[in-house]
Amino acid sequence: MNEATRPLIGITTSDRKSRIAWWFDWFAVWRHGGRPLRLSPSRPRPDDLDGLIIGGGDDIEAHHYGGEMQLDVRVDPERDELEMALLARFIPRGTPVLGICRGAQLINVHQGGTLDPDIYTSYEGLKRRRTVLPRKTVDIVGDSRLYRILRVTWCRINSLHHQAVREAGQGIEIVARDRDGLVQAIESRDHDFLIGVQWHPEWLVFNRPQQRLIRALVNAARKPATQRGHPAVASCEED
Repeated sequence: MNEATRPLIGITTSDRKSRIAWWFDWFAVWRHGGRPLRLSPSRPRPDDLDGLIIGGGDDIEAHHYGGEMQLDVRVDPERDELEMALLARFIPRGTPVLGICRGAQLINVHQGGTLDPDIYTSYEGLKRRRTVLPRKTVDIVGDSRLYRILRVTWCRINSLHHQAVREAGQGIEIVARDRDGLVQAIESRDHDFLIGVQWHPEWLVFNRPQQRLIRALVNAARKPATQRGHPAVASCEED
């Protein structure tokens, strides 16, 4: 595939992200026909993108969602500012956006929603799972866009988070929960492709449903802005 014909997909990260973690981000987009561009606080912000991934990382500063500051967590205020600005620019344009882990939370916060600052404090007895392997089960709402993309009503996912979406933001629907009741995916009613998942599909390189999610973003990004208006289109690509 000619590099110039690949849609440009911005992927937000921190300035200190490891090479291995960035390689998984890069490869997930490249293998499905996208042209990955790393975005972080120290890098120039692009004037335009065909698609955007808000990636995983540190906690979001509590003042963005009216929460209480946690003293034992790591935050990245400059990255918060970058990603909020990117969403403010590209959501109104109809640019396809996928939020991963922190990214799902940030999309919800951007839309006025709230977060649970620490699921292990809020849910007594919750088993601690922190693994890149698919060890957790989530159930997906059957009439959601996420379902039409993944083509499954449940799936196994990895888990690297201690925060989660609590109250959905404006225009946001909760479309997946794990078996403990925690929110695991959200999507917008008002945007053709604005989806957030609490897990990391980029690490699940051999998992077909998770790779369909990355592919759907890239395919949605191929379409000119004037053709974006049919929510199910991006989910109908063959394996």
